[in-house]
Formats: sequence, structure tokens, C-alpha cells
Amino acid sequence: MQTEARVGVVVEGGGPRALNSNKQPPIRQQQQHSQIGTVSQLLAGGLAGALSKTCTAPLARLTILFQIQGMHSNVATLEKASIWHEASRIVREEGVRAFWKGNLVTIAHRLPYSCGGMAGITAATTTYPLDLVRTRLAAQTNVLYYRGIGHALQTICREEGVLGLYKGLGATLLGVGPNIALSFSVYESLRSLWQSQRPDDHTVAVSLACGSLSGIASSTVTFPLDLVRRRKQLEGAGGRARVYTTGLFGIFKHIIKTEGFRGLYRGIMPEYYKVVPGVGICFMTYETLKVLLADLHATV
Repeated sequence: MQTEARVGVVVEGGGPRALNSNKQPPIRQQQQHSQIGTVSQLLAGGLAGALSKTCTAPLARLTILFQIQGMHSNVATLEKASIWHEASRIVREEGVRAFWKGNLVTIAHRLPYSCGGMAGITAATTTYPLDLVRTRLAAQTNVLYYRGIGHALQTICREEGVLGLYKGLGATLLGVGPNIALSFSVYESLRSLWQSQRPDDHTVAVSLACGSLSGIASSTVTFPLDLVRRRKQLEGAGGRARVYTTGLFGIFKHIIKTEGFRGLYRGIMPEYYKVVPGVGICFMTYETLKVLLADLHATV
């Protein structure tokens, strides 16, 4: 599902307790944590999340393109698909900048998650139209039906109604709980086991490793729901005919029947590839911004 929820395991736990709950934090770190304040911490988290999403945007777009291939492609075409082939096609036909299609709306959509400003389900529902627009912008290849965020929102409302902005919301809400629960439980379990076996290892390295592994675990379990969500978001896009006429479980059955069980995990590899750099970039950016904001606060 969403990388930010997994990154948040590290970032929101960026304080001393999450990094090493068995040791008391240094006095300097305690002072730094209190000096920057809640607003600055949220700002650091939001900027860290935005930078992480921007850096991993090419892999995120590849994931989306693979997820939706089964909607309008035949089996022969799907068999030839590969990360290198699709990446080369994007560069050749759309240009390098196309890897970042929809990234601006992604940042706007994910900011509440990164900042920790809203509960998961509330944030998912409130910002969902932006997530749908992000999918439609990223799914566009040579023909641009939507010219930007505002145009996409207006077009969808005009052609599909306001409810069109919430296609696939059910799959999203079903995945929020398991995604967060898996991320935190796997992260905490791995961290506790690691520290019991290797208590002298650097806490930052432990957090990055455990955060990445928890991200891979939650992606593996919740990816089929994410794939169904993406396909539901594209139903009727650009005036195209609907592909799925059943509910959530009917879509699962249709995908398994037409594409096999592997079809539920179409695009999982670029999703895996973006977890480790996503966690690392977000965590390191967050910690760096905390230091900078603390120093700025001290000089004011």
C-alpha cells in the first residue's frame, strides 16, 4: 500500500524511544526534541515525506502502470512486460520528466499522513480525490486526457459526478487498518528481536533495516487490495467503457480468472525497490531537518 505509513514507523518514531527503547536518550537529544516543538516536527515530517515521494516517484509510476496493464491488455502483451522495457518506453515516448507525472498531487495527498496530522481512515477519506487524480495522471502515456490537477477534478466531476472522485475508496479503507497494523507490529517485533540479539548495533541502522523489512511485509500482504484500488480508480476514465461490473470480491475473481494469481501482484517489484530508499530518504531527511530547525530556533 502506501509507503508513508511504513516510513512513518521510522519517522514518527524518530524520537529516542522508538530508536532504542531500552536506553535513556542523551540530554542534548531531549533538549533538541523539546526545542523544535510540535509544529516544527510536523513540518520536518511533511518535508521528509515529500522529498521521499519525489525521489521514489519513478518507481511509484512504474508500479501504477504495471498494476493497470491487465485492464486493457491481452495476455501476450502482459507476458512481455518488464521494468526495464517499461522504463525505456517512458523515456523514449514521453521523456524523462514523465517519471514524475502526478508527483505534485501525490505530495499534496500524502502530506497529512507524513505530518501525522490526521488518523489513517479520516486522512484516506478526506484526501482520496487527490489519490484518484494522481492515479489518472500517472496512468496517462502518450495521450493526455487530463491536463493537470484542477482540470482532472473538474472533468471527473462533470463526466462521472462527484462520486466518481471516490471510486475504489472501499479497497483503500479495507487496506488502511491491515497496512498500519502490519507495519507497526512487524517493525516492533523485528526491532525487539534485533536488539536482544545485537544490542550494540547502531540504532539508526536497526531502525532503517526494520522499517524496510516491515514495509516489504505489509506491501506483500496488502498489495492485491492496492492493485484493485488502482483499477477501480481508472474505471470510466477518459470516457472508456467499464471493465469491472461487480464488487470488490468479484474483481478479485475476475483478475485471478483472466490473469492468474500472479495478476494480483502485477507491479510488486518496483514497489519493493522503492521501500528501502523511501524509508532511508524520509528518515535521514527528517533527522537532518530536526537538527537544522533546532539550531535555527537556538539562534532566534
